Amino acid sequence: MTTSPSLSVVVLAAGKGTRMNNPGKAKVMFPLAGAPMIDYVIRQALSLDVQNIIAVVGYEKQSVMDYLSEAFPNRVAFAAQDAQLGTGHAVMQARTALQGFAGNVLILSGDVPLLRASTLREFAQAHEHYGAALSVLSVEAADPTGYGRIIRDSAGQFERIVEHKDATDEERAVREINTGIYIVEASALFGALDGISNNNVQGEYYLTDIVAILRSQGSSVHACLVDAFGEVQGINTVEQLAAAEEYIQSVETEQE
Repeated sequence: MTTSPSLSVVVLAAGKGTRMNNPGKAKVMFPLAGAPMIDYVIRQALSLDVQNIIAVVGYEKQSVMDYLSEAFPNRVAFAAQDAQLGTGHAVMQARTALQGFAGNVLILSGDVPLLRASTLREFAQAHEHYGAALSVLSVEAADPTGYGRIIRDSAGQFERIVEHKDATDEERAVREINTGIYIVEASALFGALDGISNNNVQGEYYLTDIVAILRSQGSSVHACLVDAFGEVQGINTVEQLAAAEEYIQSVETEQE
């Protein structure tokens, strides 16, 4: 089964590899099993039936654009986030590139390279099935410390995402976490982004805020829980990069 052709992808790829022992390199360009992390993410996107792929670039952006333009000619457009003002702000930068697009927008992270195509297809199909304005991919973590929690009501319906630092003790006991991977109707996405603010400790625009905004407008939101914890690990340190290499090797061994 293929996904809807009215799907565009935004890949967040503006970050700096502060904890990667090479702060002069864009984080998404660190190599994983012979290819930059972002190479895997673009291939994830191309496994779906997509109209547009927009990479939001920032730190050392020219190196990212040069690589993607050569590796995936005429398949990736670019938007620049020159100031690091949060995930919501990053997605805002793709507005012009998606002008006139009326389908769904899949938001991926350039430093989450281990997702399988089958997981993304399952996610896209669930979004279509539930007719949601917004869907977030969620997983259960044995230790959810540091992750945003998926908060559901007594009937099990998705309500909101609460960051670990803002969570109550009861909320911190929740093991279902936000992966940072979303599918959102384009019109709902950019309308909600207009409503977020940076009135928080970090002074950033959080993409998670659009969940509450859309619910307040009466739109349907859905959290798609999948058994894919190993696939959704973001890579922020050299240790996590090494662990990702081991994960790839273990998957390859299983498939042999």
